[in-house]
Amino acid sequence: MLKNKVILITGSTNGIGAATARYCVAQGAKVMIHGRKEDRAKKLVAELGVSSSHYLIADLSDESSYAHLVRTTIEKFGRLDGLVNNAGIYPRNNIDSATLKCCEKIMRINFYAPLLLCKEAVGVFRAQGKGGAIVNIGSMNAYCGQPDLLIYSASKGALMTMTRNLGDSLGTDRIRVNQLNVGWTPTDNEIALKRNEGLPDNWQEKIPKVYAPSGRLLSPENVAAHVVFWLSDQSAPVTAAVYEVEQYPIIGRNRLNDLMLS
Repeated sequence: MLKNKVILITGSTNGIGAATARYCVAQGAKVMIHGRKEDRAKKLVAELGVSSSHYLIADLSDESSYAHLVRTTIEKFGRLDGLVNNAGIYPRNNIDSATLKCCEKIMRINFYAPLLLCKEAVGVFRAQGKGGAIVNIGSMNAYCGQPDLLIYSASKGALMTMTRNLGDSLGTDRIRVNQLNVGWTPTDNEIALKRNEGLPDNWQEKIPKVYAPSGRLLSPENVAAHVVFWLSDQSAPVTAAVYEVEQYPIIGRNRLNDLMLS
């Protein structure tokens, strides 16, 4: 699906990003891995092979990192065909604990960085003259969000509007911009976070079916398969789409009956 394509994936040393990198390579792509921890990046490149992958350590709160990531990808692989804006942070906060400093920190990583990475990628896609594909990793929280994820939820809502705006404005350049609003996915970081919040070690194996009708939550590999489809020509010419990667409808779902019977 991605034969001979070059893909830059932010936040790809673990979780959904790492699973996406693996699936991109399995589908014929070369990938630029990005993260903050070099040991994880080296391990993933060793797994994927140096002919198919390379890594960069960069802080997305630093504005100079955006051009550096795109430029180094081209220097290494000769071109750029796709960008996956996967990196994100999700500190807990609500209206009582929100501060300007916290807002700026979360928005810088979850919204400003994807926006400005898109800017760098679009410049390259236009220069190459063959279009390109951008996939933004959003969240079901973009529609409302849980009470202790106020700023994170707002950042994903902003990302969703950006996706639709860019998909609309860049269509004539054959540059497609789509977003996956991902449901509850127990990555290593999510598993550790929930343990710290008091859930048992195997909490992800005991999810009520109201949250996981299939009997299990999504896996990073499930999400990666969707990312690859939206990067590939098989999803063309669709753009500006917000696609919900979840096992039940996000909007309008009513489970009062489940509550009454429990």
